[in-house]
Amino acid sequence: METNNDPVSPFLANNTLRQVVHATLGGSRIRVYFSNKYSTGSTTINSAHIALCAGVSVANGAIDTATDTALTFNSGSSSVTIAAGAELYSDAVDFNVAPLSNLTVSIYFGTASSASVTGHPGSRTTYYLQSGNTVSAADMSSAAKAAHWYVISRIEVWRDDSYGCVVAIGDSITDGRTTSGNDNTNYRWTDVFAARLHADPATTKVGVINQGIGGNGLYNGIGPSALTRFDHDVIGQPGVRWAIIFEGVNDIGSGTSAASIISAYQQLITKAHNAGILIYGATITPFKGNGYYTTAHEAVRDAVNDWIRTSGQFDGVIDFDLALRDPADADQINPAYQFEWLHFNPAGYQAMGNAVDLDLFKKKADLNEDGIVNFVDFAILAGQWRQTPGIPSADIAPPEGDGAVDLEDLYLMAQEWL
Repeated sequence: METNNDPVSPFLANNTLRQVVHATLGGSRIRVYFSNKYSTGSTTINSAHIALCAGVSVANGAIDTATDTALTFNSGSSSVTIAAGAELYSDAVDFNVAPLSNLTVSIYFGTASSASVTGHPGSRTTYYLQSGNTVSAADMSSAAKAAHWYVISRIEVWRDDSYGCVVAIGDSITDGRTTSGNDNTNYRWTDVFAARLHADPATTKVGVINQGIGGNGLYNGIGPSALTRFDHDVIGQPGVRWAIIFEGVNDIGSGTSAASIISAYQQLITKAHNAGILIYGATITPFKGNGYYTTAHEAVRDAVNDWIRTSGQFDGVIDFDLALRDPADADQINPAYQFEWLHFNPAGYQAMGNAVDLDLFKKKADLNEDGIVNFVDFAILAGQWRQTPGIPSADIAPPEGDGAVDLEDLYLMAQEWL
């Protein structure tokens, strides 16, 4: 919640807010998670509808009216009041959504504060705020517009357990801060990554959840710190199997030591592993030319990145630093990619999304490569139990096996079961 990013006039109370969300997985049954977590007063939703955007464009909040669907709450009520600090689901509803598509959530509010509202300022997506009840309007061409999200937390697509999600927790780089004129184009590195996952038959069942907050840090900054919000924003997400940690540059900019940053990573690694989640570390990208840069801060970045790459404590490494740095000066971003010498232009975010190794998200336990993890794979593992790995190897512990077939491999196979 940031007071500088409150809704514009005519404000929320007794008016309709239409927001656009980009889905990474598709399905035929969904529900919406609404949040009043950081608000100081209750929020009443008089009516809420979901619909597909009209075509690929989100201009004027236009919807495909044939898909306009009312949401209900608490087993059939059209309205609900969310207490301060609370979150809740809509009822599940039959609704067809394709992977990588855009859909809208339209909320007609009753009582709602515009000065204390749970929201996300870095939506990179336009919202539409119009007087009265217009949840089913074909478009919102006369609405007030800005780029934020409010009250909606996520849209869940119901799939079987063969599907899973990766959560990317980060700061304004993950949030997609970039040059003006790029809103509503889904250019973030997580969007690029999600499209690549969908295009690969081996990872098409993997969805992406973006938990980037502009100005966020491991210990401090804007919004709850990564250490504070990890349980809610990562472990608490449905279907999560993997996490990517791309935090730390704001901590470096505020003077945090390498030892403290590494300590934070170790705490997050422990949390993830205790929850059965594979966790990958992303190296911190350069910032020479930005106000954060000093030789001392660069030394911290180098030390942290060296630890990410060599400590072996993460389950895998995503080397954004290597992919985005200037070949002529490793302390700065490639000029073709930079924005503010800290963030990236869309080409830079494309390079980031392309730098993620999709093999990190493929099922390693499908030992006989028949497209499913089943009793055959467990039999192969049993035949190699506490012995030298065979062919195909059941030593599947990340990142490249650990030389033994043991409980770690059994646990990972159980995670990928069917």
